[in-house]
Amino acid sequence: MSRSFEDFAAAEVTPMLRYATVLTCDAQMAQDVVQECLLRAQQKWARIGGLDAPSAYVKRMITNEYLSWRRRRAAKDVAMSHAALDVVGGAAVDDVGRYDERDAMLRRIALLPRKQRAAVVLRYYDGFDDAEIAEVLGCGHGTVRSHISRALTTLRAAERLEEAR
Repeated sequence: MSRSFEDFAAAEVTPMLRYATVLTCDAQMAQDVVQECLLRAQQKWARIGGLDAPSAYVKRMITNEYLSWRRRRAAKDVAMSHAALDVVGGAAVDDVGRYDERDAMLRRIALLPRKQRAAVVLRYYDGFDDAEIAEVLGCGHGTVRSHISRALTTLRAAERLEEAR
């Protein structure tokens, strides 16, 4: 028996907001994306609620909404802050060095192209494998590996550049 949309939304909204916040690097945009997807999911809940993994389906909706978001600011204007993550998940116990490292990494991730960013977030934030990422992004396994490889190369280069300063 599938659960009601209200039960689903109450249980899944916080993880969805966390995922969308890391993906978009903007708390307000994340809220907009999740709200839009939940509204569409509610309208189709008779079908979505009967799926084996409705949360995976809605996560794919969130990813697709982010990838096609029309009012998105240019990636260079996006600045991830700890406050954006703390709004949806509470502040974690964190020493200053780790806090600074996390902030620096989130800023670097924010500069990645959208699909590379989505692939990195799905792999390292949600723990998805290549097949799961390919399904969410609607691409092949090789494309997923390419996105992640290019993203990691970019992130490593950005880290070396920051260390050289």
